[in-house]
Amino acid sequence: MVQGFTRSGGWVLSGALSPGTASGAKGLAISHWPIVLVAAALQSVSAAWPWDVGFALGQPLWWLQSVALAVLVWQLSCCTNQRQAAATGLVFTSVWLTGTFWWLYGSMHTYGGLNAAIAGLAVLGLAAALALYYTVACAVYWRLARYRSAALGFAALWVMAEMARGTWLTGFGWGAVAYAHTNGPLAGYAPWVGAYGMVAIAAWVAAALVVALRGSLGHGIGVVVVLGSGLLAPLAHWSTPAGTLSVTLLQGNIAQDEKFEAGSGVPMALAWYGQQLTANTSDLVVAPETAVPLLPQDLPDGYWDRLQARFQGGEQAALIGMPLGSYSQGYTNSVVGLRPGVGEAWRYDKHHLVPFGEFIPPLFKWFTQLMNIPLGDFNRGAIGQASMPWKGQLLAPNICYEDLFGEELGARFTDPAAAPTIFVNASNIGWFGNTVAIDQHLQISRLRALEFERPMLRATNTGSTVVIDHTGTVTAALPRYTQGVLVSTVQGRSGTTPYAWWVARFGLWPIWLLALAIVFVAARARPVSAQ
Repeated sequence: MVQGFTRSGGWVLSGALSPGTASGAKGLAISHWPIVLVAAALQSVSAAWPWDVGFALGQPLWWLQSVALAVLVWQLSCCTNQRQAAATGLVFTSVWLTGTFWWLYGSMHTYGGLNAAIAGLAVLGLAAALALYYTVACAVYWRLARYRSAALGFAALWVMAEMARGTWLTGFGWGAVAYAHTNGPLAGYAPWVGAYGMVAIAAWVAAALVVALRGSLGHGIGVVVVLGSGLLAPLAHWSTPAGTLSVTLLQGNIAQDEKFEAGSGVPMALAWYGQQLTANTSDLVVAPETAVPLLPQDLPDGYWDRLQARFQGGEQAALIGMPLGSYSQGYTNSVVGLRPGVGEAWRYDKHHLVPFGEFIPPLFKWFTQLMNIPLGDFNRGAIGQASMPWKGQLLAPNICYEDLFGEELGARFTDPAAAPTIFVNASNIGWFGNTVAIDQHLQISRLRALEFERPMLRATNTGSTVVIDHTGTVTAALPRYTQGVLVSTVQGRSGTTPYAWWVARFGLWPIWLLALAIVFVAARARPVSAQ
């Protein structure tokens, strides 16, 4: 029989946690909140270490995320009632999320001209609103903590909170705990269960660590087995080589405050990207999101005709980020494909639009009017748009933060014969300055490569412009915030990972149903009885 601490510091006859008593209230008031705040701050930097201290700059630290979340579980076990547990969850996740996407402040204040106080409150308000999902999860977990399956219950509740944040109300899952594990032992699970499955495993590891430290040998062994299995999982390969392409990725480094200015950024972009597209000798050249910042009909006379003529002959193709449409038809944020022997340009239209940037949510027009940002309501492209065939490859673009939504990219794998062999991300996150947002976005792209065992090409305005192979490894990169041209090769891949197979057919429903079943079973399990 295994022993462990109660919330009040006594002992119980199991590694599970039992409800606290009032005797723990004093200790809670003295030390609880500083510990919660530090743990939340550590979790916020675990997805991409932001400081240059001689190691790990911009890299994920999986062990730091595990420790930080384990501290939250421990502190939840110190709470003496459900209200305290809810408050603990709210504070932890609000601080964690604010520390994760604080750079939104720069887009609203520095580039949008929004009052500094209002911009700061907007970031805090967004973090607090998203934290409500986790607040509910922590409150329910406090009820489950006295059951033997408490660790599984925490994992199920946490992953449901993450999925709710990442999918409901358009979804903003930036900084989910899975992105701290692109370099760690849990990365091996990506082709099997995807990012949200990794979230559930990471949450279980955190909760199981707490139970193990309270004396549960079984949970300790379980953690070792889960981490070890993750290290062995990459030995199974689900994709095979499908030929190579030479590629050129363009990074214009047009200053964000000039990018859409007719007298500065626009002519700079047209001149530089026009020159590089014309000079390209690779099989494929990729220009980032809105590299051409004008509609085709608004471009200087002959500009678009010359680009089309350039790629009508020869052996090169191009993917170019630019807006399309008209006032009568509506506008799209698109990637245009130009290739030899094809009369009409291929196009991909962005599906997952950015709230306040590409569409204005109901009742929020007053907020967008406070900012000096070129905003509008764009038309949405469809999910699962056909890939562009080129030299034996099927190229599947995604724009900006669309690579955050693995379940939407997975829709392209319903038909294995039409599944993409290479992903292409075209981004402009210059809105957020030279911040950790660049590194965080890189980890997002790396995890998509791991989930589908597909390479990811990233052409961006300011960084990170990179080539990522099917194992999530960056094989070539440009320095951020420099104007440059990255010439490399990429190996396409065919085949379907288990995750790609089930997410293409069922979306995230398997995880939702399994998580709900675990919570139901955990709630009906036998409580741990105190001595």
